[in-house]
Amino acid sequence: MYKNIFKYDEMKRSEHMAVRNTVGWYFWTHQILEITGPDATAFLEYMYPNKIGNLAVGRDRYTTMLNEQGEIIDDVVIMRRAEDKYWVSTLFASKTDDWWYYHQGDYDVEWTEVTEDWAMYAVQGPKSQEVVESLVKDSVKDLKFFAHRDAEIEGIPCLINRGGFTGEKLGYEIYVSQEDGEALEKLLKPAVEKAGGKEVTEFQIMAWTLPTEAGFFYMRDLAHTNPFEVDMAGGINWEKNFIGKEALLKVKEEGPAREMVGFEVPEADIYIRSKQYGGPGEPVFIEGEEEEVGRVSKLVYSYVKEVNNGYILAKKDKLHVGDKIKIHGYDAVITKRCWL
Repeated sequence: MYKNIFKYDEMKRSEHMAVRNTVGWYFWTHQILEITGPDATAFLEYMYPNKIGNLAVGRDRYTTMLNEQGEIIDDVVIMRRAEDKYWVSTLFASKTDDWWYYHQGDYDVEWTEVTEDWAMYAVQGPKSQEVVESLVKDSVKDLKFFAHRDAEIEGIPCLINRGGFTGEKLGYEIYVSQEDGEALEKLLKPAVEKAGGKEVTEFQIMAWTLPTEAGFFYMRDLAHTNPFEVDMAGGINWEKNFIGKEALLKVKEEGPAREMVGFEVPEADIYIRSKQYGGPGEPVFIEGEEEEVGRVSKLVYSYVKEVNNGYILAKKDKLHVGDKIKIHGYDAVITKRCWL
């Protein structure tokens, strides 16, 4: 019999629930492109559909990046470090570098990847502020969500950003030089343990189970979709020109053909293929009908709700919250895309 790779794994469970109940920390440095120049803001406005120009120094913004067909090819966090300097945090720096190069045109900008200069430590959960406050020289209690500032921890220069990929209301990212990473870990580990938390070591927890409970996406979930299909069109600045705008305007006018919905499977030990493991994902049908209405994009486990949970990329208006369906022979129910 197939055994649930999440439900019975006590290490995964303890790491996940540490973030939900107390605090968890982990090392996960995304790739960072630093872009500068007099046209940096204008260039990023063209590359990304969300508003960039009104971003204050010291603030962040989440946005997609689109191709000419209006499809999502990356999702990033843009941090305005100075008037004409930004960090763009991505998991695909080499692809972004190529995309920028081919679309630079006459924009007066320069960029370089600075990933190797930095180590990023996430501190997430209800007691994350308590932990960070115990370490920093000057308080960061007034730091707003998606804001960052320079700080110091026991003589270690650092950048502290309030944010994260877990869905927690309180969460921080601490950036230090690679050379200071070991020294920070020696301070961070006991501070988290003192608060009743622990280190998160499982990639599936930091990238899959925690974000999915909050309804967040990993880039694999977003591939070949457009912002309307995944509820990410709200921040688009339609008054400017950006790559993919013409195609996206057509989607806005006609309506999206698909939508990402949540679903649960109560039975513990199941085998349902999902796109996160490669391939197209399990097909989804409405009982008694032969038409395929969607594919399973993600299937993980909610330790908060104690249920298998995930996403289906479905034809628009074919599946509704409360609908009971079968997927690969298992009973499932359509839900909102959040389990917190």
